[in-house]
Amino acid sequence: MQNRGVLDIKRLQILLAIVEEGSVTSAAAALGYTPSAISQQLLRLEREAGQPLLDRHARGMTPTDAGLVLATHARKVLRQLAAAESDLADIAGVRRGSVTLGTFPTVGSSFLPLAVRRYRELYPNITLTISSGREDHLVRMLEEGKVAMSFLWDYAWQRIDNDELVLTELFTDPTVLLVGSTHRLARRRTVRMADLAAEPWIIRAGGHPVVEVLQRSAVAAGFTPTIAFQANDYQEAQAMVSVGLGIALAPRTATVNQHPDVRVVSLGDTAPPRRVLVAHRPGRVRSAAELALHDVLVETASTYT
Repeated sequence: MQNRGVLDIKRLQILLAIVEEGSVTSAAAALGYTPSAISQQLLRLEREAGQPLLDRHARGMTPTDAGLVLATHARKVLRQLAAAESDLADIAGVRRGSVTLGTFPTVGSSFLPLAVRRYRELYPNITLTISSGREDHLVRMLEEGKVAMSFLWDYAWQRIDNDELVLTELFTDPTVLLVGSTHRLARRRTVRMADLAAEPWIIRAGGHPVVEVLQRSAVAAGFTPTIAFQANDYQEAQAMVSVGLGIALAPRTATVNQHPDVRVVSLGDTAPPRRVLVAHRPGRVRSAAELALHDVLVETASTYT
């Protein structure tokens, strides 16, 4: 068997960029190299690998089987290196007093400000940097070490199953009903999903998870919901609810900034809640600032209703 040397990290990065971008020119632009430099490094990587990694054709390049395998490994290696660099920065961060946190909009506008206020009261010299995004983006930031911790959420039928994450449950976020202020149910404290079979519904667009909450709850209550409007965010959904176009479901954390003409009604146990979690990667050095923030999040959640 031929004894090959260690593959060069920079050349693996170049291969991955070509596979993802589709051409040498696009990869060069993404990495800040010249196309000729990219081509030279690719030839050297193919010599290191001992076989062709890309098929050249008029419209660009496509990876060979070997190229696909190597690009997959390159993606993992580069993420691990980014995570290692982040871990080293965290060690230095104990002296600087800094911590990074990921969040998503509904928690960022409800629970998180309470925790931030408490954290800054206790640790005024620690710099807290927060990034907000969709859950898949938050998981990636965790895996790549771009944030030390992040809020995540899940429902009972689709629990987060990721061996690369350590999860701490913070609180349960009930699903509530949104109705207009003049709606027949506006004065009710609690209703059941079965009472809503004839109502038009406003849902979140783009396959949002709250749509599955409605579908599952409606099936359990014995009806198929009639959809009147698909909203891009909860503010838009509340606006349409306020003028009587329909009713909507939302996590309770999404109703902190409540429209003045919308009422929030409990659904009891007839609509499933979600868990709100905080996650971090195992096997990494956790800074004092991060551990302190974790404690504050757990403490704040214990009294959050």
